Amino acid sequence: MTTEPTAAAATATVYGYPRQGPNRELKQAVEGYWKGRVSADALHATGAELRRGTWRQLAEAGIDEVPTGDFSFYDHVLDATVMLGAIPGRHRAALEADPLDGYFAMARGTQDVAPLEMTKWFDTNYHYLVPELGPDTVFTADSGKQVGELREALALGLTPRPVLVGPVTYLLLAKPAPGVAPGFDPLTLLDRLLPVYAEILADLRAAGAAWVQLDEPALVQDRTPAELGAAARAYQGLGALTDRPKLLAASYFGRLGEALPVLAKAPIDGLALDFTATGSLEELARVGGLPGKRLVAGVVDGRNVWVNDLARSLTTLGTLLGLADRVDVAASCSLLHVPLDTAAERDIDPQILRWLAFARQKTAEIATLAKGLTRGTDAIAAELAANRADLASRTRSPMTHDPDVRARAAAVTDTDTRRSQPYAERAAAQHALLGLPLLPTTTIGSFPQTGELRTARAGLRAGRIDVAGYEERIRAEIQEVISFQEKAGLDVLVHGEPERNDMVQYFAERLTGYLATQHGWVQSYGTRCVRPPILAGDISRPGPMTVRWTTYAQSLTGRPVKGMLTGPVTMLAWSFVRDDQPLAETARQVALALRDEVNDLEAAGSSVIQVDEPALRETLPLRAADRAQYLAWATEAFRLSTGGVRPDTQIHTHMCYAEFGDIVRAIDDLDADVISLEAARSHMQVARELAAHGYPREAGPGVYDIHSPRVPDVAEVADLLRTGLRAIPAERLWVNPDCGLKTRGWPETRASLESLVAAARVVRGEVSAAG
Repeated sequence: MTTEPTAAAATATVYGYPRQGPNRELKQAVEGYWKGRVSADALHATGAELRRGTWRQLAEAGIDEVPTGDFSFYDHVLDATVMLGAIPGRHRAALEADPLDGYFAMARGTQDVAPLEMTKWFDTNYHYLVPELGPDTVFTADSGKQVGELREALALGLTPRPVLVGPVTYLLLAKPAPGVAPGFDPLTLLDRLLPVYAEILADLRAAGAAWVQLDEPALVQDRTPAELGAAARAYQGLGALTDRPKLLAASYFGRLGEALPVLAKAPIDGLALDFTATGSLEELARVGGLPGKRLVAGVVDGRNVWVNDLARSLTTLGTLLGLADRVDVAASCSLLHVPLDTAAERDIDPQILRWLAFARQKTAEIATLAKGLTRGTDAIAAELAANRADLASRTRSPMTHDPDVRARAAAVTDTDTRRSQPYAERAAAQHALLGLPLLPTTTIGSFPQTGELRTARAGLRAGRIDVAGYEERIRAEIQEVISFQEKAGLDVLVHGEPERNDMVQYFAERLTGYLATQHGWVQSYGTRCVRPPILAGDISRPGPMTVRWTTYAQSLTGRPVKGMLTGPVTMLAWSFVRDDQPLAETARQVALALRDEVNDLEAAGSSVIQVDEPALRETLPLRAADRAQYLAWATEAFRLSTGGVRPDTQIHTHMCYAEFGDIVRAIDDLDADVISLEAARSHMQVARELAAHGYPREAGPGVYDIHSPRVPDVAEVADLLRTGLRAIPAERLWVNPDCGLKTRGWPETRASLESLVAAARVVRGEVSAAG
């Protein structure tokens, strides 16, 4: 296909970019500040340097309009809370005394003050800090960060576009503040919030902003007529302002659906839409396009790492030319969700590397598409030819198709996905075998990854220590973890996972079909970065992955030690998954590999096996109509992983930092014997949701928030347990932290788990006395 140049030059742009820097400089600076090794001035200087580097790189890549305001020391939704003055009462004094320390107190808490709740950003693995609002909330504008970063970009001679969380999404993401009636709807604060946005927009216009982007991803979800009416009112009001820049309302992670005509009719200047989502092009045509407005077309996938099909994207862009006054080219969402640069990867085959596009490669694709849209395909003929060759290479690769794996997956029957006995019979057999007390205590799996462990792992990679020396370090760490748990009085132990770099990557490195990166870091929350592996081909397990170290740990104690695995849905969700076959098919392949590992653990003597699925809720489709199909294959994959064990083998699972209320039925369908869930920050909300559903199995709603440095005391943990007991009977209630302890230090871990065990004993005594 040859396209002719358009009437107006297409602009290349992005909505956001990775924040951490090529060597995670931001992580090091922020954590150095927390530890007192980096000053506030030095931290701000690092942030400014990283922003300048990003903007210059984008400009050099051909990005005509750069985003500002998307940079954050912790989280962009937390930044919006500060910008809007929606500071919880317990944090106001700290923020006024020291804005930076107060900001981090909101994110992480202190020993005396709890942080904001944290949960997943839509269906991604990024976590945001949940705004806390109530009928008494007073919003006040603080545009200092946005104006400052805008001016920084202008000083470099660039064309910036500030990016703000939109007012409707901000309110829809919020929750009632502690002490506020649970039925309070934050959206009722919209009319109070809009004047604050108007003030911020005026400040940005005065500082030189020609355009401002207002992100409204919440509108790609199912919305009630009242919520759509609020969106219409918001954008009618903001569009009617006279003292404002041009407004671009951005949506991503799906099609806008019923919200599209609402925004299309609003008196704003443009929309940014996700055209990697099925149906977006057709629904834009149905509403008559965007005559007289700017359309920013997200045709490059901002959430996955495969090269773009440039010819297909150009066809989409060509169709869009007739539907808007101006069409510009972008990724489908912020590039925050992908690693920085494939050029840093030295261990991936160069030919396979050409199948991949990280943030820098995606900006090049965007610039190429804008050039092709403006000047015609002849201007990018070489790029199109290279792209066709890369796509064909991936299609033909034997890595992507293993006949044996596919035959095994096709042979799965319903019997393979079911335990041999119903839960009540299994529970009796498990209780007889394990002999656990009322309110049994355990942890989620990982223990602190010490500096010595990281040094040993780096030394092994660099050849400074041999395998024998490394394994001796692992054995010593497992011994320490087991010894501590026994002395602390925990009932079901873990080996601490000292040999694991990451709960997904560790397994990906031991399965066929996965690619592991060395520098493919992606921000998960705050300074927590992960390296999602790349699921490139058919999956199988060449040999046992966890049996050796679990068996060694069990040899050190007479108490049960949990075998620890990552579940099939999480293995997909926290990887960059292949896009050339249905997710259900990939999940079944992973489940079969994990089933082999579960069976080997059981054969080696493990009586308790935990298969973590923290991403089950995260991967839930944003539209209700798409959820039943997803949950059917997701729960089947879990049951396929665990369905082959004996009745007296106790299967645990774990989920964290998500909204669980709308998947309680699916949690039930997993048929796990015990589930542990995050609950400390949400004050046991999930326990009440399980009770409302009539959940019949054992559950451990977390009583220790591991994403905060706070050490809970015995009384605090005991109070949470008593709250849990109002929803879950004592004979089915477990006592555990919210999540793994990998990111915590040993001193706080020891103190917190000692509080947890002591609280369990106190409440256990109360239950026995009352019984």
